[in-house]
Formats: sequence, C-alpha cells, structure tokens
Amino acid sequence: MSGTDPQRNRLAGLGDGERVYAGAAVETAAESLIELYGAVGLDWVWIDLEHKNASPLDGPTLERLTRAGECSGVALVVRLPDGDPATVRKVLDAGVRTVVVPRVETAADLRRAAEACYFEYDSGAGARGLSQSRSSGYGTAYLGDESYHRTEDDAVRLGVLVEDERAVQNLPAILDVPELDFVFPGPGDLSVSMGHPQEYDHPDVRAQIEYVEATCRDRSIPMLGTYHSTFTGRDGTRQAIERGYRLLSVGNEYDFATEILRERLSWFTDDERG
Repeated sequence: MSGTDPQRNRLAGLGDGERVYAGAAVETAAESLIELYGAVGLDWVWIDLEHKNASPLDGPTLERLTRAGECSGVALVVRLPDGDPATVRKVLDAGVRTVVVPRVETAADLRRAAEACYFEYDSGAGARGLSQSRSSGYGTAYLGDESYHRTEDDAVRLGVLVEDERAVQNLPAILDVPELDFVFPGPGDLSVSMGHPQEYDHPDVRAQIEYVEATCRDRSIPMLGTYHSTFTGRDGTRQAIERGYRLLSVGNEYDFATEILRERLSWFTDDERG
C-alpha cells in the first residue's frame, strides 16, 4: 500500500458522472480495518461519530483514522454528531475531507454547518479558519502558499442526512444549500420521527423515502445508501444505482463477522458440538 496525497479526496468526482463508490462502515474506530477496507478495493469508509466510535473532539484519534485512510487510499466519510460549526472545523482540521450532517430540519441548519466547511462560501467568506493542524500539514501547506485555502475547499465534500419528517417537508430548500454534494436518506430515524419505528415498509415511511429519492434524482444530487435498508444483493445493488444512489455501503465489521461465523458454525451438527 502506498501513501496518497492528503489534499486529494477519493470522492472528488462524486456527482460528475455515473461512477458508483463502494464503502463499508467501521464501528470500532479500528485503523487496521480502515487499511483493510482500502486494501480490498473499497473507495470509502463510514465513521459514525454520532452514535459510536471516538468523540468528534478527540483530535488524536481522528488523526490516526485519517492516516489509516491515506495509507490505503480510502476516503473517510464521517457522520458528525451535529452541525455545530466548532465540531465541523475540529473534524476537518484532523484531516477528514467528507462530512455528513445529521439532525437537519431546515436549510438554515445545513447552511450553518456548510459555512464552517469552507474558507470561501457562496461567493463570500466561509466560517472555517486557518490552523496548524493535520489538514494543513501542521501549517506547512499554507506557509508561503496563497492558494492553500482554495485547494482545501476543493477537497471537501458535504453530505446531509434526511432523517426527519420536517426535513422531508423542507427538502427542496435543503437541496438548494450551496456546496451540498450528496444526500443520505435515513429510513431508520425517519420512521421514528413519523411514529413508525423500524417499520421501513410502512406505506407512509416508504412514500417519504421515495419522495426524497425522486427529488434528489430530479436535481441530479447523488445519494448514499446502506446494505439492508437500501439494497440487498447484486440485483438490489443495480436497482439502487438506477434510483440514484452513488455511494453504497456493503455493511460493517459486525455484519461481516456475524455472517461468516453463522455460516461456519453451520458446518457443525448439534451432535458434533454436544
């Protein structure tokens, strides 16, 4: 495995064509798994900082995770715990290039987080700041280089989780927020917000998800989908791609361990295991 340019985001071409990016989630903040996922050919790794893994304010841990990604050429897609600008800046300064903002209900919610992602934003000043952090090579990337901020802005990719009924109602305005690169329709929390927890096939929940998908397709905005909730198997993958999904996660280490262990336990009869 060879090193990669830390300024380059493997997802830089997202939205420019029909390419599909395959990924998987790391649930245990394990650098070795990030390297392994890159070694087997995945494009991105999902890191959830809302429900698990490290604290978004734990800079040293985030730096180790980004180093592992760069080592194997795999992009980190980080689910933030919220859209607080201080959190956004902290995660980006650690070297992360792609962030996903959860709990968004309005365009204003997303725009506040988006402004913190960029030095220049929507033809004006952004809310990100220069720092001698990992993302800037500890300051070396911008010392004597007046173009650093533009290079960094070009590398950032921004996603939003649509996981609340109010967010669905405000979807057109949310999609108008400048620099939005992709949408993650979240059926789990959406079903909770609608009073139908885990009823992913409930007609009302399904209708909301289909509305999000159709609206994103009309705007040519790529979507992120996960195994089981968006697609299953080879045919399901093709169908998800046809529906506009370009980032597809095939699972996580718990999924993989459970599937393989159950399969291998099936090799034994109950009598053989006593």
